[in-house]
Amino acid sequence: MMHEGAKPILFQRAQDLRKRETEAEKVLWEKLSNKQLGVKFRRQHPLYRFVVDFYCHELRLVVEVDGSVHDSSEQTEYDEFRTMLINQLDIKVIRFRNDEVFNELDKVLEIIRQHILPRS
Repeated sequence: MMHEGAKPILFQRAQDLRKRETEAEKVLWEKLSNKQLGVKFRRQHPLYRFVVDFYCHELRLVVEVDGSVHDSSEQTEYDEFRTMLINQLDIKVIRFRNDEVFNELDKVLEIIRQHILPRS
């Protein structure tokens, strides 16, 4: 299942998030959209109990872009819990910080490609 049982309210939240994506998300989306890496990614995708930044259903791969709000210990714990739940759906989660997207975009894309190649 592409949405893994996401509730209807998450679809509205995803739509709202697409309208106000972060700069780092915009930069990465420019590289992930239109199958530029050979697979389809969706942005702000409802998945289970969450909205994930980017999702490739074919690969069962989530890509998250984290800003400074993720630096707090509470948010880090929540992110780890969320990742654990998504992993239990047999979906891989990889995370990048905003500064990695801005300053090391080629490296970020290479890491994503490494997750694409074994499965293609």
